[in-house]
Amino acid sequence: MAQAYTIGLDYGTNSVRAIVARCGDGAEISACVVNYPSGRDGILLDPADANLARQHPADYLEGLEESCAGALAQARENDPAFEPEAVIGIGVDTTGSSPIPVDARNRPLAMDAAYKDNLAAQCWLWKDHTSHREAARITELAREHRPQFVAKCGNTYSSEWFWSKIWHCLNTSPDVFKAAHSWVELCDWVPSVLAGIDDPLQVRRSVCAAGHKALYAGDWGGLPDKEFLAMLDPALADLRDRLYERAEDASRPAGALCAEWAAKLGLPAGIPIAMGEFDVHYGAIGSGVREGVLVKVIGTSTCDCAVVSAEKEVADIPGICGIVKGAILPGFYGIEAGQSAVGDIFKWWVEVVCKGDADTHGAFTAEAARLRPGQSGLLALDWNNGNRTILVDQRLTGLLLGQTLHTSAAEIYRALIEATAFGARMILERIEEYGVPVEAIVCAGGIAEKNPFLMQVYADITGREMRVARSGQACALGAAIAAAVLAGPEKGGHPDFAAAQAAMTGVKETVYTPDPEAKAVYDMLFALYHKVHDAFGGAGSPDLAGVMKELLHIKESA
Repeated sequence: MAQAYTIGLDYGTNSVRAIVARCGDGAEISACVVNYPSGRDGILLDPADANLARQHPADYLEGLEESCAGALAQARENDPAFEPEAVIGIGVDTTGSSPIPVDARNRPLAMDAAYKDNLAAQCWLWKDHTSHREAARITELAREHRPQFVAKCGNTYSSEWFWSKIWHCLNTSPDVFKAAHSWVELCDWVPSVLAGIDDPLQVRRSVCAAGHKALYAGDWGGLPDKEFLAMLDPALADLRDRLYERAEDASRPAGALCAEWAAKLGLPAGIPIAMGEFDVHYGAIGSGVREGVLVKVIGTSTCDCAVVSAEKEVADIPGICGIVKGAILPGFYGIEAGQSAVGDIFKWWVEVVCKGDADTHGAFTAEAARLRPGQSGLLALDWNNGNRTILVDQRLTGLLLGQTLHTSAAEIYRALIEATAFGARMILERIEEYGVPVEAIVCAGGIAEKNPFLMQVYADITGREMRVARSGQACALGAAIAAAVLAGPEKGGHPDFAAAQAAMTGVKETVYTPDPEAKAVYDMLFALYHKVHDAFGGAGSPDLAGVMKELLHIKESA
């Protein structure tokens, strides 16, 4: 049989990436990255509100065409066997929760001239935390009236998620809420566009987005019931009828490539479009996730993904982002946790505070690597964008302890790296405490690829070996794998995800092994981190959680 290929589309925070992957061995024969043109690094901001982060949906379509065209052109150059007719499917991953208000034709409101400059009409990007008050109220009401709703998402609803964002839109921009016929997650919207679906009720929704972010579960009949939503606002209860009744796992297609987009992209019409998933979920698949393997996708933020067979019992785990049947891999419970900022913290320190660039990152890394663990006397909290796991509180902020008149920029850089590793250890210990097996850790993402120093720090602090996924584009590869499974072996794809992962994924030879001396020092530092984490997170004594929030209140009042 002739070679078969699939395309993986990876919608990140600042850009969209398209890869062409060979189904037989997972080789990525081409890739093309297109930066979003709008806003700052693709993000629409509000100088008056640091919690706001939106994106223009038109950027997604422009990036779709440009990235696919670039990847296909490179594929022709790089692989003599490649022809666009050999592409047998497309997969899409995106950030999330990133819901988009759409009209009755599934068209984003922001693409209407009347709303193009209205921030509320844009895609509400995952890192938008404007809805922290709504999230707190959802948590309060759910704990009292529907405890099962939040039990599977760490017992706390987040401002990063679907309902809190939509409710905030209703509260602050009622004209936009009224104009929106429905809301569609970005990971569901892009596949629906490719499939030519022009009715929001016909959009096939991913259980990854629905279960992890929208309180969806088969146990209670899908989305939250209208009685509960009416406790928030009757308008949300009315909206439920315009959303969806059922969400699907990645064993089902999101649709087939329509003639219009086939012509635009130069691909065969009718090829399957994989169900959209979040970037980190397909990144886990592209990194070879299976039961016992924890995948850490390390980027601007970090997401930790694990799976447990759906035939087993999985305990509710306080403080994690969700336990969802069918999420990540079909036939498994998908378990997600994460940190709201990792690479973003390093970028803030180097580029915003120190006014540096890529060379500065390299210089700080080299200087930090010459320090011994504990030598700087510094300890930091990794909450510059809130705490996603295990405190689930986006109103927490960063903290640096121990600086003196001799503290250097590179010492602080190292302390921030160590802080993110301590946060990673908190997550690891929490999920293992509740019975999730972690026999191996595989890391993916640009930071895991490019920063050996950071990877060694993570190994030393967690006391676990760190492996790196073979693919430098694990998220896009995971999307391409899903497309290969949907196309099936008769088209040159694969019969199931296990076979596809066996053929198309792997890990690099490099293994980061914990250094016993470094770990001994880090164990002492972690005990201090744990104390500060609990005190400022409101989970210990003294309870200092109010300090950070009162500072924010004073800031907002000023």
